[in-house]
Amino acid sequence: MRTFFASVCLLLASFFSCQQKGGDFETLSVDDFADVINNPEVQRLDVRTVAEYSEGHIPGSVNINVLDESFAAVADSVLQPARPVALYCRSGKRSKKAARILSEKGFKVYELGVGFNGWVNAGQVVEK
Repeated sequence: MRTFFASVCLLLASFFSCQQKGGDFETLSVDDFADVINNPEVQRLDVRTVAEYSEGHIPGSVNINVLDESFAAVADSVLQPARPVALYCRSGKRSKKAARILSEKGFKVYELGVGFNGWVNAGQVVEK
């Protein structure tokens, strides 16, 4: 019985530790993300391309393209490590990459799971 319990614990631990593939960040729904960014201490980060950002973005967000080789260096120079970061991309794939990078650097990170498309579809405010 003890071996079975230990095996189950090990299996569960490995399952949960792989969920975000190296990063410690929180993936949020649109409503939860909106609540988080209402806090003025939270930095808003759009990790899409400049072209995508210029077509529309969440108000107050800064743009650093996660696909740019200098993403980590630019993030270090623009973002304040003591303040949480709420980030998003178009659909949620690139934002997970950015969230892993920033969380591994020590940032507290919130990621919009459905991305900017989900934000728009939920009728949230967008600026151009």
